[in-house]
Amino acid sequence: MNEFFESIGMPFPGLRGIYHVLSRKKPIEDSNESKLAKVLSAFDLTTLGIGSTLGVGVYVLAGQVSKIYAGPAVIFSFLIAAIASIFAGLCYAEFGARVPRAGSAYIYSYVTIGEFIAFIIGWNLILEYAIGSASVVKGLSSYLDNLCGHAMEKFLGTHLPMNIDGLNAYPDIFAFGVTIIFSWAIAFGVKESTRLNTAFTLLNLSVVLFVIIAGLFKVTTKNWTLPKSSIPEGYGEGGFAPYGFAGIIRGAAICFYGFIGFDCIATAGEEAKNPKKSIPFAVIASLAMVFLAYFGISTVLTMMLPYYEQDESAPLVHVFSIYGWTAPQYIVSIGAICAMCTSLMGSMFPLPRIVYAMATDGLLFQFMAEISSKHKTPLNSTLLTGFLTGAFAAIFNLKQLMNMMSIGTFLAYSMVAACVLILRYESTDRKILANGHTLTDYDETKCSFWQLLFNSSRSIVPTKKTSHLVTMLILMYVLQCILLTQVLSNFEENLSHVTASDIVKLAVTLPLLILTLYAISRQPVSPACLAFKVPFVPWVPGFSLLINVYLMIKLDIMTWIRFSVWIAIGLIIFFSYSIRNSCLRMRREMKILTESESRDRSEIDNISLQQNERFTTQTPLMLMQSSI
Repeated sequence: MNEFFESIGMPFPGLRGIYHVLSRKKPIEDSNESKLAKVLSAFDLTTLGIGSTLGVGVYVLAGQVSKIYAGPAVIFSFLIAAIASIFAGLCYAEFGARVPRAGSAYIYSYVTIGEFIAFIIGWNLILEYAIGSASVVKGLSSYLDNLCGHAMEKFLGTHLPMNIDGLNAYPDIFAFGVTIIFSWAIAFGVKESTRLNTAFTLLNLSVVLFVIIAGLFKVTTKNWTLPKSSIPEGYGEGGFAPYGFAGIIRGAAICFYGFIGFDCIATAGEEAKNPKKSIPFAVIASLAMVFLAYFGISTVLTMMLPYYEQDESAPLVHVFSIYGWTAPQYIVSIGAICAMCTSLMGSMFPLPRIVYAMATDGLLFQFMAEISSKHKTPLNSTLLTGFLTGAFAAIFNLKQLMNMMSIGTFLAYSMVAACVLILRYESTDRKILANGHTLTDYDETKCSFWQLLFNSSRSIVPTKKTSHLVTMLILMYVLQCILLTQVLSNFEENLSHVTASDIVKLAVTLPLLILTLYAISRQPVSPACLAFKVPFVPWVPGFSLLINVYLMIKLDIMTWIRFSVWIAIGLIIFFSYSIRNSCLRMRREMKILTESESRDRSEIDNISLQQNERFTTQTPLMLMQSSI
């Protein structure tokens, strides 16, 4: 270990020093003036959130989930998913009001947990947005190629074949070109790029509204009350919820993916005109609009056609073709293209801002933090990430990497929820004034562990001890969420196979989890005044944390292996570059140097003062002696 630190130009700091290096935090009230242009309004942020969230899934998810998982009860699946997403959105809203800086979950974890975890989150977000952008532009290319009779596939597959396992059959030049065009649009100016995004988003919402209104002319409630005798084998029991409550929950887990993307609003906090108010509004408004779109589409779709006859890949085109409506089929295609364009913009917009934020803090290479003097955008980061995203889309087969985007999103959501809990119960050195009286804290040394755990003295002044206790309880809660996820997996498939042991495990883990949240709720709360606060803390962030841990655990093992490889690359960069180029380290060294110079100057002044005093006292005596 000593040799490693010497190899990167740093003395070995010891175990305590290593902990300090990895956990050093960025001050919330960072005084650095933002170099980005503050031009985004609440409307701009809302359309950005809707555009990145309401992607092509609005034309696919309703049919897929209703046919396989929930039947007509898919509307409740979307409702449950929306509520779970709003819990995560509320956490983002509070942090957006608290820390209105570029970087989203990266900067949130930087000010609450520490530099090392912040780097891991930021590095993870880069992967999430890069793969998300590449997969969207790849889907756009494939969709347009299908409309053109696979002309691009035939031409490029014949003239530029790539016979390499794990790569595309041919270089997707169209996907690369579209990515570069969008990168230039984003780099040209944040206001200009959001105008383009707003145009695509409004067109997409218009198509969704058209589909809902047009479908109302062919709806019938009979498709929600189909008898079991009319249902083909393998499609449940019929009725409104043919797959039961378990099917609704499984459908909600799938529908949750349809609400991913709103976190891009938080990355634009440094470019918002009034981020403390516009970010919370944009997060809640965009999630509400997305839910209404999903709810309307799924309602009309399942009432127009029985759930078991839905097409999984293109349900809207399929149902309109059954009714012989040709024009709506083309309108839906236009809406799908616009949806993919807005999703691409929503995925590409945050990526350079994550890179810019990390480079500004010294955790990534300095040239990535340069700002265009003309457009006030992170030009180098935008063009570099756009080129890499385009290269991924053009060369690699991203089908097996789709889950990588999910693991990045769920990990970011989990960290934001945990950070909200940590900051809400952080310690403060200030006295709290209430009704003109100063409140004093009780003597913690005289309290037992159980009295401290449940705050039996009803202290309202958070201290370092209560803050550390909350942090430990949050760690316990995460472990309990993992255990509860493993227990619940036995209840998901078939309740008839549930054993008495499974019931006992559930009866133990669930109350412990609730008890942990209750213990957190008893602790004294930070008196910080915020423009927006998550209601019902710690229950709302705790529930959000549970959902995201549950969905992460459900990802396949290969996703975790690929994720581990990406994290290993990030660790190499962190320990070889970031740890010695961190701005926090530079500031600390500058502070130590300044204090050392001040101390040396003070010592010199003291020595000079002593010499002067000695000279002033000795001079009269010397004069007297000389006169004698």
